[in-house]
Amino acid sequence: MSNRDTLFSAPINKLGDWTFDEQVAEVFPDMIQRSVPGYSNIISMIGMLTERFAQPNSTLYDLGCSLGAATLSMRRNIQVEHCRIVAVDNSPAMVERCRRHIDSFRAETPVQVIEADIRDIEIEKASVVVLNFTLQFLEPDDRQLLLNKVCKGMLPGGILVLSEKFNFADRPIGELLFDMHHDFKRANGYSELEISQKRSMLENVMRTDTVETHKNRLHNAGFNHAEIWFQCFNFGSLIAIKDGVTR
Repeated sequence: MSNRDTLFSAPINKLGDWTFDEQVAEVFPDMIQRSVPGYSNIISMIGMLTERFAQPNSTLYDLGCSLGAATLSMRRNIQVEHCRIVAVDNSPAMVERCRRHIDSFRAETPVQVIEADIRDIEIEKASVVVLNFTLQFLEPDDRQLLLNKVCKGMLPGGILVLSEKFNFADRPIGELLFDMHHDFKRANGYSELEISQKRSMLENVMRTDTVETHKNRLHNAGFNHAEIWFQCFNFGSLIAIKDGVTR
């Protein structure tokens, strides 16, 4: 059972930038369920996509793995032989908990959990790559470079799952979805103070893109097909396939 997120329930004198520290890692499962609409659906569907796209003798990557939810969903659904999973996060607190979490489940597929910057990881013989609410925390200039590297290191027929918080060129729609997301958080028990303090801390470190920007980047990286497959309010997920080989 995860701890309940009460990190922002009292006023904080000096709001710094958001960090994935020990306090956040401790309440992360509760925080993400109550903050990200559709999160559990995305995790489940990552498993279904893995079953369809994992190739024998390949590597699966979870880039920005946090506590390993996507990693475990992938591992449970691999149906082919000689795969391995590489899970990467730059937060020591997340990596430590992720290792313990993954070790508590038995499975044949080996998982390597690495504490590192995802921009420094070599991508090789990849059949499934997951960037689950991770790209938005990179500097905008680094996003294309990372996607280029992912596509280059991917096998023909490989898939990338890219989940993000979106912004919208259509301002009334953007404002409506923004407000509905706040309603979602209120319905999940967050106070106005918690919502506003968390937003202030995230503003400098999480810069969101439009769906069109994501699609353009994916095509520029070399993916032949890219489309949104899940959306709830201003959160969603895209799939990108290399070389047009689908199953």
